[in-house]
Amino acid sequence: MKNRFIILLFIFFITVRPDPVNAQDQEIQVVKFDALESILNSDSEKIQVINFWATWCAPCIKELPYFVKAGDEYENQIDLHLISLDYADQADKVSAFASRKSLDGNVVILDEVDYNSWIDKVDPSWSGAIPATLFINPKTGERIFMERQMTYEDLVNELNALLN
Repeated sequence: MKNRFIILLFIFFITVRPDPVNAQDQEIQVVKFDALESILNSDSEKIQVINFWATWCAPCIKELPYFVKAGDEYENQIDLHLISLDYADQADKVSAFASRKSLDGNVVILDEVDYNSWIDKVDPSWSGAIPATLFINPKTGERIFMERQMTYEDLVNELNALLN
């Protein structure tokens, strides 16, 4: 009888304790294109780095740590924006993912399912494939768009070229 009570007590505590991952999840904003457009047209003095990704995109997941590292190393020189193209109703999933991957900062979900209405506004050459990254140099207005997975070396080279 005593063993059953201990087992039941153990099961009770396992089922009612909060999930530690959810307790630490980031709050992720779901935005429309006009919020993204304000980033694209920002008056910031820093280089804008806008990365488009999704939790279901393996190349995106592979390169995200490079953006986090560059965001830390160049924090005084760049504004990093991580734009998830997951569905808006998956905000909890994106939030948990962002927490697990330590995606600090500007992580948002773009809630625009009509991709044809906004992709050309980001860059006319964009086919819509991800990962994709847009760099905007505020000093010159230069925009560099990359529609591919980047290595850390690629990212650093682009940033250094824009900073010089």
